[in-house]
Amino acid sequence: MKQLRNWLLGSVALVMTTLTLAGDDREAGSVILETNKGNIVIQLTPDSAPITVENFLQYVKEGFYDGLVFHRVIDDFMIQGGGFTSDMNQKPTHDPIKNESDLDDRLANQRGSIAMARTPLINSATSQFFINLRDNNFLNGDQGRPGYTVFGQVVEGMDVVDTIAKTRTGSSGTHANVPLDPVIINKAYVVSSESAEDNAS
Repeated sequence: MKQLRNWLLGSVALVMTTLTLAGDDREAGSVILETNKGNIVIQLTPDSAPITVENFLQYVKEGFYDGLVFHRVIDDFMIQGGGFTSDMNQKPTHDPIKNESDLDDRLANQRGSIAMARTPLINSATSQFFINLRDNNFLNGDQGRPGYTVFGQVVEGMDVVDTIAKTRTGSSGTHANVPLDPVIINKAYVVSSESAEDNAS
């Protein structure tokens, strides 16, 4: 009886753990960036960058990204957004987060991946992110050199990303590579993985 009781308790614990993990996966889900150039669907990867994903989701759920722009576009490199309004005013953010580019199961800065932008300070990422237009392996970091944390992958709308990459750019104040025709994130929101594809266009 004791063995049966222990087996049952263990089975219940396993089921509860599985449900919790499944819930976490659903919570992470995907994020849709509705831009004036089309929709971009991003599948988040909490297993490879849990702090970064949680940080990004917080901004998304607060509506922080709504109305902001992709303010730095360099063709054949990356497009960067999540920090500035269309008139290039920087929006206040939460505190910086830990750089997770050194985790064992980290993802690479490959084409279509989304990563956190930061200053030369290692743990300085806040709200800004970039989408890689090619495999940018030099951004991964190695041998103790910190990289740029990847926390998701574009699964729909890479054609939109490529369209944004071809946008004509210029200077705005001290900022270079700024799209002359603003690329606006009209809205960013979380969806389940199953419904993400239905919302892409």
